[in-house]
Amino acid sequence: MGVRYSNTVERTPSAFNWRLKIVIFALIVITLGLITRLVDLTVINRRFLQNQGNARTIRNIIIPGHRGMILDRYNKPLAISTPVNSVWIDPSIFNPDLLQLRALSRLLHTSTKMIQMQRLRGLGKEFFYLKRGVNPTLGMEIKSLKIPGLFLQNEYHRYYPEGPVTAHVIGLCNVDDQGQEGLELAYNDWLEGRSGLQQVIKDRLGHIIADVRSVRESKPGGNLQLSIDKRIQYIAYRELKAGIKKYKADSGSVVVLDIRTGEILAMVNWPSYNPNDRLKVQDGRSRNRALTDLFEPGSTIKSFSMVSVLASGKFSPTNQIDTSPGWIIVAGKRIMDEHNNGVLNLTEILQTSSNVGMSKLVLSLPSENLWNMLHDVGFGQITQSGFPGERMGGFPHFKIWNPFVLATLSFGYGISVTALQLAQAYATLANGGIKVPVTFLKVTDSLPPGQPVLDPVISQEILDMLESVLTKGGTAPLARVPGYRVTGKTGTVRIVGPQGYEKHRHNSIFIGIAPASHPRLVVEVVLHDLDGYLYYGGYTAGPVFSHIMGSILHLLNLQPDDLTSLHQ
Repeated sequence: MGVRYSNTVERTPSAFNWRLKIVIFALIVITLGLITRLVDLTVINRRFLQNQGNARTIRNIIIPGHRGMILDRYNKPLAISTPVNSVWIDPSIFNPDLLQLRALSRLLHTSTKMIQMQRLRGLGKEFFYLKRGVNPTLGMEIKSLKIPGLFLQNEYHRYYPEGPVTAHVIGLCNVDDQGQEGLELAYNDWLEGRSGLQQVIKDRLGHIIADVRSVRESKPGGNLQLSIDKRIQYIAYRELKAGIKKYKADSGSVVVLDIRTGEILAMVNWPSYNPNDRLKVQDGRSRNRALTDLFEPGSTIKSFSMVSVLASGKFSPTNQIDTSPGWIIVAGKRIMDEHNNGVLNLTEILQTSSNVGMSKLVLSLPSENLWNMLHDVGFGQITQSGFPGERMGGFPHFKIWNPFVLATLSFGYGISVTALQLAQAYATLANGGIKVPVTFLKVTDSLPPGQPVLDPVISQEILDMLESVLTKGGTAPLARVPGYRVTGKTGTVRIVGPQGYEKHRHNSIFIGIAPASHPRLVVEVVLHDLDGYLYYGGYTAGPVFSHIMGSILHLLNLQPDDLTSLHQ
């Protein structure tokens, strides 16, 4: 009987335990690995991973704060901010189909090729503007296209209801609602709003899923109330534009001041521009000529030359000066009148605007008398209106004057001024010699304190003398306003060219005060570079002044002080 062997290996308890230990060890290692990874994700790298997740889903969106309004003295809006949309894309996910692309190009008024070019230019960026300042209604149509990677952003756009009428005073803003010109620039810090930030969760297509929190509240800008009366502004603009066309002037300015407060009730220039159309404002018309353009004031300066003469104590309005034969030689050069006026008293020198008479008077006195007078009323200095780009003008110091310079300065040559400077000087004369700061802001408290710079008695004498300028024998009978006493002065100035003063190019000026019995308003009209044979200030700027001043006096319902003139 043979011996049998079995192929079955008997499994000992020790072998089983060894395999069990391997499995348990592997489970322990896996568990420890999971715990370690869990600690790493939730403790060690929690902040990093959370930030990475937030970076992919949480966004801060800008909540724009609208810019403050600019208002006239009666709270009528001159500049307001209206809500608009800006259309932007994420070029990496912007992928419209052909129909969407055509619809988008139609709504944006551009070509499909241009949109594709904009996308290519924006590659590598997460944000690229397609168009800004889109009407919200149009924005909703664009949004309804549901184009991947195309978004709308809420913004504000500046709108100017009065357009070119107030353009030079108000100025304008750029596409980012930042002041660039005029009072928009001067008071930008006050007007601009502060944008807010809102934290939101967005999906991968940029859609907002939920609001998280407000990071910073938006804050609107402050409103700005001006001294400007938009009704007077329109009157001045309308009449200046008509006058420039009628007398063929190249350009012009009008300034209207309240004598008591120094408030600028109107300031207009022509040519003007529409600040609502930014694309057409780059041709030089945006400057405020009444504050930036310098000109020689001509005979309008004679009022202050006469003040210096009377202030010397050597003359009175009845003193007589012989202006025959209508010219004099000073330092080898001739000074002339238009006519031989013969013997004139001081009032008639202003009435006829005699260069010879005024020169003789000023040359008889120390030169510093005239310089001090012109300096005291503000010439050669900034008016402190706060307007950006305002120029100070100027005239040479009396220590370097020769007799001819002194003589010509007495009738307005050799000195450069702005329209606002000249208006402020006449307001000082009309205010009993008290110089009040000019302002574009409404005066809401008591009358601002002024600085006495002229003798009030002499100031009144000059005002009385200047009334003769508008009489039949004066240089400005066409500047009269029916029903009112008006006092003022003409100026007719040759323009300097490459070869000196040009014979057939002139500036025409008239500046007047009314009602003369209790002065309230100064209106100044300046017409630059008249093209034609009618160029004298009394016959060009004078009638424009009459229309403006008459309209304002009736608008403000100021009491007439010369009813007899209504029947003449």
